[in-house]
Amino acid sequence: MKITNILFTGRLVKELERLLNSEEMLKGRGVRFVADEEVSSEDLDWADAYVAFHPVAHFQFGNLKWVHSLGAGVDRYMALGDRWPEDVLLTRTITSFGRKIGEYALSYMLKETQLHDRFRDQQGRAEWKMVSPRALDEMKVVVFGTGEIGQELARILGFFGVQVDGVSRSGADKDYFFRVMSLCEVDDSSFTEADFIINTLPLTKETVGLFDERLFGCMNQAVFINVGRGGTVDHGALLNALDSGALKEAVLDVFEEEPLPADSPLWNHPGVTVTPHISAITTPEEAVVCFLETLEAVESGGELRNRVDVGRGY
Repeated sequence: MKITNILFTGRLVKELERLLNSEEMLKGRGVRFVADEEVSSEDLDWADAYVAFHPVAHFQFGNLKWVHSLGAGVDRYMALGDRWPEDVLLTRTITSFGRKIGEYALSYMLKETQLHDRFRDQQGRAEWKMVSPRALDEMKVVVFGTGEIGQELARILGFFGVQVDGVSRSGADKDYFFRVMSLCEVDDSSFTEADFIINTLPLTKETVGLFDERLFGCMNQAVFINVGRGGTVDHGALLNALDSGALKEAVLDVFEEEPLPADSPLWNHPGVTVTPHISAITTPEEAVVCFLETLEAVESGGELRNRVDVGRGY
């Protein structure tokens, strides 16, 4: 596939222009760097490649051959639904997301096991009371999603002796997991001993609202960490699970609506920690490396590890 005209847009557009300005691989091609709000219908008709985190509001396929997401998630593209042409390639960015998410999750696990909040409260009361922290190798974790990110997360946690079970669509065995269950195998007994439930799943038809009253009701005082997609979680059911004690805490980095609205009850619930989608930020440098590698593979017919199966949504 020959790529001639490439349209870049989105929040990294200025940084991408700076980094790609002298890139030899782009010499001889038409290249436009345009802010979201300034992308015109003419820009979209001109391009045969579109590079951005998500489609602009008036997105149209025009003459596109290839769409490249600057993020790991492609749910905003999948929202285009049946409009997606069979002959338009969709790829996503693969970088160090797994390592970053591993560090994010590990930080909150250590906060819990090392009793940071408890000792801070004791300090405020000038109270000297020895309580033994729990070791990571006593922890049991269930990770929803056993793809590249989930496997790297399991590898990192496994290094510290954590037992990591996985949940996936197929239930196929994957490296670094003690065992893997399929989504249809999950029942009340799946989480009775789990200390942490970590969601890394993409948003697909099968995962919309997956974490509902039934699933949260299976949990037994676990800490829930969501670094997948906000639309996979029924937040009303999550709050009920916190209030009932099925969940001990929730650490949420992704939401169905972002930024999270100021009137959301998640902001003020004592059992919820909100972070602004920072668990695995794409840096401009990482975005450039992945884009150029993908462009080379697209044009040479090489292997595309980051190709999205539009039918599956990931």
